[in-house]
Amino acid sequence: MIFDRLKRFSIVLEGAERDGPAAFSPGQAVSGRVVLELAAAARLGALRLRAMGAARVHWTESRSAGSSTAYTQSYSDQVEFLNHRDTLMAPPDNGEATVLQAGRHEFPFTFQLPETLATSFEGKHGSVRYWVKAKLHRPWSTVKKAKKEFTVIEPIDINTPALLAPQAGAKEKLARAWYCNRGQVSVTAKIDRKGYTPGEVIPIFAEIDNCTSRAVVPKAAIIQTQTFIARGTKKQKKSVVTSITGDPIPAGKREVWHGRALKIPPVGPSILQCRIIQVEYSLKVCVDIPGTSKLLLELPLVIGTIPLHPFGSRTSSVSSQYSVNLDWLSPIPEQLEAPPEYSAVVSSPDAEQSLAPPCRSELGDILEGPFFAYIQEFRFRPPPLYSEVDPNPASDSIRPRCMTC
Repeated sequence: MIFDRLKRFSIVLEGAERDGPAAFSPGQAVSGRVVLELAAAARLGALRLRAMGAARVHWTESRSAGSSTAYTQSYSDQVEFLNHRDTLMAPPDNGEATVLQAGRHEFPFTFQLPETLATSFEGKHGSVRYWVKAKLHRPWSTVKKAKKEFTVIEPIDINTPALLAPQAGAKEKLARAWYCNRGQVSVTAKIDRKGYTPGEVIPIFAEIDNCTSRAVVPKAAIIQTQTFIARGTKKQKKSVVTSITGDPIPAGKREVWHGRALKIPPVGPSILQCRIIQVEYSLKVCVDIPGTSKLLLELPLVIGTIPLHPFGSRTSSVSSQYSVNLDWLSPIPEQLEAPPEYSAVVSSPDAEQSLAPPCRSELGDILEGPFFAYIQEFRFRPPPLYSEVDPNPASDSIRPRCMTC
């Protein structure tokens, strides 16, 4: 029996960890092999491979149509991203089976991923999945199947003007209890940019004014919103990713957050380009007001995959405030010749030391200075060192000029 002879039938992807799926980017080539181990010689048919990728959504809603009649409405949709087929072992032209000897047999394969793919995702009402499936056809027996899932991560670079722009907002709310005016609560919040990556810390700058007669409690949280779309209907699921709670603000007082830190935990990136599944993030600053509803201020966030460039940390704030165009940095070559008047002054060891970029630990608070001082693309040697000793002193034989004459 073929069941006794077939010891192993599996798919191995290059770059995959032992117990985890392999991760790829859109446009990348996926390579692997189908492994077949036989305990004895066996007659086999075709070996076919299929790579698939799709986004699927599904949920149901119960509706009532009268006092005693109820029915369930189902919503579902699907978007296909990848569909690749390949034949790794074809049967002979005479229609007979192929005989493989006992031992290990490997069948390599390679296919190209499309340039546009959504990030792998698992949600309550939908998912985005990618997998490779192999089918082994055998004479007078059932088809043997093997499946291997892999992960696709769509790159999101936060080093773009739209994601480096600061986000700010303000809101106020009138606190009422039993139709009585208890005063007003207002909140103003700002973050330095819109795009972040997991593991980064979001510094929150906020002012909360409590003009009521009771203490209020400020809070901040990162909210994930999953949106599933099918047949023109949306289904949303919101969850709190992480949160912090501030100290209570007494009546008539003001609380100021000077960059209150909120760290982003390991979460999936934003999904913005899929037609039926979207994953969005936002920073919510809320104030708990006793006796009335909360005051909520929401700032949009995008969780990316490409972290902030070291040079981008300064250009983000500068470009947002002064609209500096940094496109002129691209044509600057890596190595520039020193100006002629400097070459005779600076020796080679001094030049190498002056051209070495400063360490971040050595800079400290100096990073808050002008950002042009840290453009590493410049390769000019520094000017001569300043000295209080005049290199060309005046001669004693020359009579000094009288300034009153």
